[in-house]
Amino acid sequence: MERVVGTVARGLRCPIINEGDSIEEIVVDSVLKASEVEGFALRDKDIVSITESVVARAQGNYATVDQIAKDIQTKFGDATIGVIFPILSRNRFSTCLKGIAKGAKKVVIMLSYPSDEVGNHLVDLDLLDEKGVNPWTDTLSEEEFRKHFGHIKHAFTGVDYIEYYKSIVEACGVPCEVIFSNHPRTILDYTKHVLACDIHTRFRTKRILKENGGEVIYSLDDILAEPVDGSGCNEVFGLLGSNKATEDSVKLFPRDCQPIVDRIHNMLKEKTGKHVEVMVYGDGAFKDPAGKIWELADPVVSPAFTPGLEGTPNEIKLKYLADNNFSDLRGEELQEAIAAFIDNKEEDLVGAMESQGTTPRKLTDLIGSLSDLTSGSGDKGTPIVYIQGYFDNYTN
Repeated sequence: MERVVGTVARGLRCPIINEGDSIEEIVVDSVLKASEVEGFALRDKDIVSITESVVARAQGNYATVDQIAKDIQTKFGDATIGVIFPILSRNRFSTCLKGIAKGAKKVVIMLSYPSDEVGNHLVDLDLLDEKGVNPWTDTLSEEEFRKHFGHIKHAFTGVDYIEYYKSIVEACGVPCEVIFSNHPRTILDYTKHVLACDIHTRFRTKRILKENGGEVIYSLDDILAEPVDGSGCNEVFGLLGSNKATEDSVKLFPRDCQPIVDRIHNMLKEKTGKHVEVMVYGDGAFKDPAGKIWELADPVVSPAFTPGLEGTPNEIKLKYLADNNFSDLRGEELQEAIAAFIDNKEEDLVGAMESQGTTPRKLTDLIGSLSDLTSGSGDKGTPIVYIQGYFDNYTN
């Protein structure tokens, strides 16, 4: 019978994963059990995606605020630290800020506005217009910000992040000043010692700071890039991608993930004979149209994946073919013409009219978004996602 279903994504339940567990064995056992219980067969080019959180948990990749503080103290000494462009997040940054404050003598927090890097708004754009404030030219003190906009709480969390972040620093016995600017060099009027806390723009930020007289410049990926007093670490991303674990510790982004995905691939091949692609995924990199939040607080969507997930889609837009190339055809004749076109499509469709409107994103970013939405971020209990039919097209 002709297939009538394309891509299917299944969130797989598995045991609660703790430090020291074999993530490879748990993933493979969970996939095989789900296949048996739910009655689906594994196929070549299926995909297993594993959320980064459970990989880091199995690795025991954690750090305390005191370990963060020690690394900060080692790098910055007794200087005032400019903490610039942090995202507004209790989960992602508040515990990191506590560690930073415990390692500092004074902190100047510089927030971007009207929103942070991933779209969390401090102030509405229309309110900026109403008050005649230009975020690209105007630097505001906390007093000036309050005078213009008052005390605004985040629409989703109900938190006044200006007050919240300042209170975290001051609770550590450290003086804190908050300013607002979108220009990295603004912070150099307050201190030459700066910790850039932005994620995807950090290399540009550090370059601008160094070119304009910054003396000691680090970013979050430099903090805990190696162990401190027995802590976890991430050699590539440091504190980037970390999440709050407890009030005094963070779970770091997982490290050395490539051997993990390769082992899972090989174990499934050995047990089933099927060539299954494997990836570790974090945030899915999609934007919420209502809240305007860009869901990518992790430094990358996927820190590791098997070779079959390299590249970008090379797809034809079916409706373009139906409306243009084969507009005179109908029914089975149209289906056959489109199938033949797909079978003979070029290996690289960049610039081709037939591919316009298809998604020009990396496969791992697309699959990461699908996985993140499938597993959710709450209590679904499905940190493993099994995807079938992703590489199918109209001819399969």
